[in-house]
Amino acid sequence: MKFKFEKLVVWQQAMDFGEEVFNTSGSFPREEIFNLTSQIRRAADSIALNISEGAIGQSTPEFKKFLGYSIRSISEVVTCLHKAIRRKYITQARFDKLYEDCFNLMNMLVALRKKLI
Repeated sequence: MKFKFEKLVVWQQAMDFGEEVFNTSGSFPREEIFNLTSQIRRAADSIALNISEGAIGQSTPEFKKFLGYSIRSISEVVTCLHKAIRRKYITQARFDKLYEDCFNLMNMLVALRKKLI
């Protein structure tokens, strides 16, 4: 038996996204380990974490609230990506890919939140 959230495509994609961000941020300079590296990893992981927390045994309004937290985490990741490209830690192509992933995740979360009664 699977947990309810494991069946959600948005959770599955958020899990994959968290791993992409983790791998990408591994190349950030050592002096960023407690700053930007930590921040972007925590924000990216929070997307899937909030989806799962909201989906388990919560009311619909509570689930919607946690989906909102996931959306906020996406905006945090996007800001970190902007910092990373400005500091030349990532290429434009990598920025574009992760930015597009963020945009797609956000749209999926907004659609799911609207679908909930």
